[in-house]
Parts: sequence; C-alpha cells; structure tokens
Amino acid sequence: MAGTSLLALIDDITTILDDVAAMSKVAAKKTAGVLGDDLALNAQQVAGVNADRELPVVWAVALGSMRNKAILVPAALAISAFAPWGITPLLMVGGAYLCFEGFEKIAHPLLHGGHEDEHHHAELAAALANPAVDMVALEKDKIKGAVRTDFILSAEIIVIALGTVADAPFAQQVTVLAGIAVAMTVGVYGIVAAIVKMDDAGLYLAQRPGAGAFTVGLGRFLLSAAPKLMKFLSVAGTLAMFMVGGGILTHGIPGAHDVIHHAAEFMGATPGAGALLKAVTPSLLDAVAGVVAGAIVLAGVTMAGRFLRLFKRSH
Repeated sequence: MAGTSLLALIDDITTILDDVAAMSKVAAKKTAGVLGDDLALNAQQVAGVNADRELPVVWAVALGSMRNKAILVPAALAISAFAPWGITPLLMVGGAYLCFEGFEKIAHPLLHGGHEDEHHHAELAAALANPAVDMVALEKDKIKGAVRTDFILSAEIIVIALGTVADAPFAQQVTVLAGIAVAMTVGVYGIVAAIVKMDDAGLYLAQRPGAGAFTVGLGRFLLSAAPKLMKFLSVAGTLAMFMVGGGILTHGIPGAHDVIHHAAEFMGATPGAGALLKAVTPSLLDAVAGVVAGAIVLAGVTMAGRFLRLFKRSH
C-alpha cells in the first residue's frame, strides 16, 4: 500500500510538472510578444550612460524588475483567487494598452515631429559634456525611469501569463507565474547586457593588437550590426505588440475569434499555398485588429488630453 501510494504521489508530481511545463511554454509564447519591445526599450534606457557604467545600470534595473515582479505576481495570484472574473477585463485592458503603445510608436513622428527627439539627444549630449552635471544623479534618474517602464511591461507579461493558467490549480499558477517572472527577467536583462556591450566587444576585437583578419572582421561586423539589431528589435517588437494585443482583444470580443477561424479556413482552401495562408491568417488578422484598436485608443487618449488641457485653461 505504501509503495502504491508513493508511486501515485510520484505520478501526481510528474503530471503536475508536465502540466506546469506545458502551461509555462504557452505562457512564454504569449508573453514573448512583449519581449522584443522590452529588449529594445531597456537597451535604449542606458543610452548616454558611460561605457564602464552600462552593466551596473543594467544590473540595477534588473534588480528593480525583480522587485516589480515580487509585487505583481502575488497581486495577480490574489486576483485569480478572490476575483477571477477580473482576469478577462485585465487581459483586455492589457491588450488594448499593447496596441496603443505600438500605434503610438508609429504615430510619434507624425504627432511630435523629429525635432523633439533631436532636442532630447542634444540635451543629453550637453549634460554628458558638462563637468558640472551630477552624473550619479543622472544615472539614478535613468534607473528610476527604466524601472517604471519595466513595471508596466512586467504587468503586461504577468497578466498575459495569468490568463493562460486561470483555470489551473493554485499551486500550478504560483509555479508558472514565478517561473515566467524569473525567466523573463533573467532572459531580458541578460540579452540587454549583451546588446549594450556588443559595440564595445566589436571595438575591442577590431582594435586588438596583433589580431588576425578574422578577429578584426568579426569586430567590425559587431560594430555595424549593433545599431541594426536595435532597429530590428524595435520593429519586430512593435509588430509583436499588435499581434499579441490584437489576439487578446479578438479572443475577448464575442464572435471575433470565430470570424478569424472561418477566415483562416477559407484561406486554407487556396490551391497550392493553402496551408501557409491558413497558418498566417490568424496572426495577420490579429495584427490588423491590433492596429485598429491602437488607433482608436490613441485617438481617445489624444482627445481626452486636449479636453483636459482646455478645462485647466478655462479654470
């Protein structure tokens, strides 16, 4: 009897671990949509920091990210335990925010013009060149800003992950959310550290005394690839935000998911390329829905901001 009970316990544990692994994989896939933009955004946060301080700044932001998740994971679990009806609305809000954030990035040059970004970069360059500027304070401000940004992105990741395990037992929810929180933090900031030091590594290899042609060529490749990688991550991250955010919204809006499913089946009947079209149609339609939702939310936020400014002026 004892042996049978032990085997049953082992089987239960194995089943739970399999379930956790499967749910973690699903959660990781869904939260990966935020990852591309998260990488580019966090790498940009250390722009303007002295090269020898880049890694300490990334480390400080990573610690802040872990503190953020230490708050967000228990909060998400509490919602799941005491107000599970709130998960879907939170997912919808998170999806809408993702779409808004993505569309705002696209519309930013049109709404604000390039002169604002040029002015910001000029101010930063002047601050770095001015010996009277407190660089420690500037660094702390950058860290605080990056941690605030991380809180929003981490909230999106945790809410999306929570949606994948909403019907699972509480112990599995804890395991999956904690695993996703740690994996995303280590993964994001490990890659961010590699990205921000990529150009330094390239410069070192290219100027290394006695380096062979291969080493010099690799160094030059890293130097030229670093800015291109940042651009790629930014573009891919924006597209992923539309796809993930739009997917969350279409799954939450009654009937929308069925329309996408029927569209995919229709495209699947296309001779020759049917299988490919069937596979990509849901993602493309989710992205289109994300772009439309982002435009609507941005328009609403812009109009609300204008009305608020007019209200303040009149009073």
